[in-house]
Amino acid sequence: MAAEEHGLAQGPNAGEYIQHHLQHMQMNFKGELVKQTSIVDFSLFNLDSLIYALVLGVLGCFVLWRAARKATSGVPGRFQAAVEILSEMVENQAKGVIHNAASRKVIGPLALTVFVWIFLMNFMDMLPVDLLPTLWAKIFGSMGHDPHHAYLRVVPTADLSTTLGLSTSVLIMCFFYSIKIKGIGGWTHELLAAPFGDKWFLYPINFLMQLIEFAAKTVSHGMRLFGNMFAGELVFMLIALMGGVWAWELNPLSGGFWLGLGHLVAGTVWTLFHILIITLQAFIFMMLTLIYTGQAHDQH
Repeated sequence: MAAEEHGLAQGPNAGEYIQHHLQHMQMNFKGELVKQTSIVDFSLFNLDSLIYALVLGVLGCFVLWRAARKATSGVPGRFQAAVEILSEMVENQAKGVIHNAASRKVIGPLALTVFVWIFLMNFMDMLPVDLLPTLWAKIFGSMGHDPHHAYLRVVPTADLSTTLGLSTSVLIMCFFYSIKIKGIGGWTHELLAAPFGDKWFLYPINFLMQLIEFAAKTVSHGMRLFGNMFAGELVFMLIALMGGVWAWELNPLSGGFWLGLGHLVAGTVWTLFHILIITLQAFIFMMLTLIYTGQAHDQH
């Protein structure tokens, strides 16, 4: 029996619930919290993604710094052993891709930081969907604002601006190493001569192909991470809706009961599977970072 038949207040429907959870806490350049009214608005930025990415980045660096500070030459503890295994894994991957030892001393630790950072941002998807948004709504309401307009998304990598920002940073790093290794003249010649040959009449085509390659690698690098995390976040919202139907249903033998049971089963299965996804996506992003920076060292 539905909740409204018993005189209970209705909450948002499924569409409103998902739409609310997909809205970022956005701020304009005047420092005012606003709601985005168009798909693309460069006058706003996603404050929630920025805050969580910054906090998790500091946390990841602190964890790695703590492990390095507490490292001993004797029998390592479990924490030190885990960090050492992770560091060796990244170092071995870097050795197989980047053959310049001097560059590897910088890119290897950077790749490790990228892996830990992205894993932590992805891991935010493992928290209950309504936990932090509900807490923020209470805080927002206590400040004299309408709690129904309190928006918060806690998974920075489910935000396209975050993932494209990361992939663009990798692109800039590739430009840096291309110029550092080959020189500005050598890199300029490569832009004009590869991939079709060093003929002056091919220079425009070669340059266009290079631009397309840079754009394709950067967009796909960011979109891959965003697409997987956004889909995972959306699945968790749908599973949460199943539990919401159960909460409103008063008859224990009604359809809502079975939806609630499905909520428990699906939530458990998807959570266990999602652990693999968030780890794999962090690893893939790290590997592509190594591959792209390694390509910047290669001569065409």
